[in-house]
Amino acid sequence: MRVVIADDEPLARERLRGLLAEQRGVEVVAEAADGQHALHACAEHRPDLVLLDIAMPGIDGLEAARHLAAFEPRPAVVFCTAYDAHALSAFEAEAIDYLVKPVRAERLAAALERVRTFAAGRERTAAATGAPQGGQRRSHLCARLRGSLRLIPVEDVHYLHAEEKYVVVHHARGEDLIEESLKSLEDEFGERFVRIHRNCLVARHEIIELRRAPDGHVQAVLRHGKAPLEVSRRCVAGLKETLKHL
Repeated sequence: MRVVIADDEPLARERLRGLLAEQRGVEVVAEAADGQHALHACAEHRPDLVLLDIAMPGIDGLEAARHLAAFEPRPAVVFCTAYDAHALSAFEAEAIDYLVKPVRAERLAAALERVRTFAAGRERTAAATGAPQGGQRRSHLCARLRGSLRLIPVEDVHYLHAEEKYVVVHHARGEDLIEESLKSLEDEFGERFVRIHRNCLVARHEIIELRRAPDGHVQAVLRHGKAPLEVSRRCVAGLKETLKHL
């Protein structure tokens, strides 16, 4: 079993590393001090299990787990935290187990057995959705890049355009592909983005004007767009109403 340990406390990582060394067939392939580095480590090493602290700087453990749900193959997640108040959120993030610090050897062993069961039944039980549960919204989108990844702050996204099985994220630093559906992104970020076409969501604050093109189609002019985007007929009325309240 290949394991990544993610905790911002060096002593906590050392304790977990020591406990895992006593377990047969377990290899720690990477350690991380925050959620962002944990995601990079998982993209590089493709672990079977991630031991995640919840309270970490930047991207915390709960958000990291929601990103990991979209990884293929999807690693199992076990939370290790000093607080038991996050248990419900942890299981909404589809964690396999929840360990309270200081982690005891017998509880860790039991969690590893749960992970082995999860791995054995992965094809039958793995959820294909990358959308977070429990109404939680991510602060970043995650683009996979040949064994690595790029984390894109949602606040930097100008618009999202669906192309076949991918969504192209147009953001402040360029464009990236993500393997998520436009519908799941709309469900998660509906307060920030508005649909202008069946294949396009636009950040509300990006729209500065609606205008009619010579061919009669309505177009949305974006604050940072290289060219206007077409607005479908069914979206025009709702979009105009939305713009009144911006």
